[in-house]
This record gives sequence, structure tokens and C-alpha cells, in this order.
Amino acid sequence: MQPPDVDLLVAGVRSGDRSALGRAITLVESRRPDHHDAAQDLLTRLLPDSGGALRVGITGIPGAGKSTFIDQLGTNLTTAGHRVAVLAVDPTSSRTRGSILADKTRMTRLANDPAAFIRPSPTAGTLGGVTRTTRETMLICEAAGFDVVLVETVGVGQSEIVVVEMVDFFLVLLIAGAGDQLQGLKKGVIELADLIAVNKADGPTAAQARSAAAEYQAALHLLARRDDGWTPPVVTCSALHDVGLDTIWAHVEAHRDHMTESGRFAARRQDQRVTWLWSAVDDRLMDMFRRDGQVAAALAEIEQAVRLGTLPPGTGADELIARFLAR
Repeated sequence: MQPPDVDLLVAGVRSGDRSALGRAITLVESRRPDHHDAAQDLLTRLLPDSGGALRVGITGIPGAGKSTFIDQLGTNLTTAGHRVAVLAVDPTSSRTRGSILADKTRMTRLANDPAAFIRPSPTAGTLGGVTRTTRETMLICEAAGFDVVLVETVGVGQSEIVVVEMVDFFLVLLIAGAGDQLQGLKKGVIELADLIAVNKADGPTAAQARSAAAEYQAALHLLARRDDGWTPPVVTCSALHDVGLDTIWAHVEAHRDHMTESGRFAARRQDQRVTWLWSAVDDRLMDMFRRDGQVAAALAEIEQAVRLGTLPPGTGADELIARFLAR
């Protein structure tokens, strides 16, 4: 198999060629050892062209209408002259490792919009509702000229702090009438939100949505004041009828201006790069560990002993790590 032509990919991404963009993302997503160096070369060369987009993470409970919301918001943004990349992350089955990858069918307008690009990817077990290479994909999309990147997470109560550590703005999308008004969301997720939007505020549920928004607003007042000086707004919206989405985007831009004026926008990006560094270290070490011959030779026996309860998991881990380090 021919090695990837990095020169061709870099030129294609910079020119906005969608085919090259897709191939470049596939390259960095690959776990093949022979693709690693090419992927890092690609990222290094595209790095100076990245960083210009506004990065927005969007999470929420299943059924909150995230895909409809992103489809409408993205369409509004492209109509206003923006180029929008959507990194739509699907959950991966722990049983089959398969992924539905159906976001393109749920975002019909954006999927056919020449100013938009949707990249659905499986989580493959990564916490936070993001993929192992979401940061790299974001960088490549920025180098291709997209000035808004929307990251849709699976929103199933995983460690959403992972998302916050790679975006500029974190939006939590909720709905009214789903039982407890916190709807299973941890206090920590609410603390991380830069904005809370109660969706489906239309028709007979409009009043209920306003009531839910008031409850969330009251809950936010119980939290400690944020050290960045930003007070997260709580708003209602209807993605289906395009009501309130312009107001939400105005808050996103106001937050960017607020953070830029205080110097926190640039500082946050710098901190995120360091977080990315350590995430890459963890990922590389785990890949090396799993591919190691000494580890592989003992893995089945140790796993079976742990499964049967004859070996403590910690002892098994120590033995595998000792084999790895002894090489």
C-alpha cells in the first residue's frame, strides 16, 4: 500500500478541497503505526493555518434536539457568511464497537450546504463524548478555512470536562418536562456551562420551557461565582421554528469578546494545548502498551486469573506493566 502523500493532503486542505479534508481526517484517526508519522507531519504543517475558528461544544441529554439545533444554527451561520464544520460524535457500542453515524441524515440542510462540513465519528470508548482525535480534526478543519467549529457530544452523562478543555464556549441544551429539572445532569456539568438553553420552547410546551429556564437560573445562583467574570445566561429556544437561536449566537460572540478583552481567551487556548499534550502522551503510551509483545504474551493468562478471582486486578496490572518496562 502506498504511503499517504502528505504534500498533496496539505495542499488540498489549504485549498478547501473536501475530499482532501476527509482523507486528512481519516489519516489522523488511523491507529496504524505506519500512518502515525505521516499524520504528525500533516498536523505540524497545518498548525500555522489553524486557530482562527470559534470553537463551540454542544451537549445535552438524549432527546434534547441537538442535531436539529445544530442543523438550524449552522444554517443560520452559513447564511450569514460563515463556514461551519460540525464534528458530530456518535456513541460506540461497547458490545459490537459499531457506531450509528447517522448525524448527516439528521442534519439534512447542513449536509447539502457547500459552506458546511459534517464529520461523524465514533467515540470508540473515549470519555467526554468526543473521539480520540477530535482536537486534531478541529485543527484540520480550521486549516481548511472553517471559521466556526461545532462539536456535538453524545450527552450521556460522561466526563464532559473533556469537551470544555478543547472548546471556547460550552453550551448545554435541555428540554422541559423530562422529570427532574436537572435531568440527571451533574452539578459539575452545570458549573461548566457557558450558556444553558431550554429547547422545544414552542406550542403547548412554551410555558413549561420558560418555567424550566427559571429553575435553571435559580440553580445557577446557588453556585460559586466564576473566576472569569462571565455569568452564564439561561435562555429558551425552538430549534424547530428557529426561535431564539440568534440570541444564543449573540451570547457566544459576547463571551468571546469578554474573554478576549480580559486576556483569558488566549490563555485558555494555551492551557488547552498543554492538556492536549498530556492526552496524547496517555494515548501513545496505551497504544505502545497494547502492541507490546511481552504484554500480549501474558495478557490472556492474567485476564483469566483476574476474571476467576485468583489474582487481584492491581497485581495483574503490576505484572503487565513490569513486563512492558522490562523490555
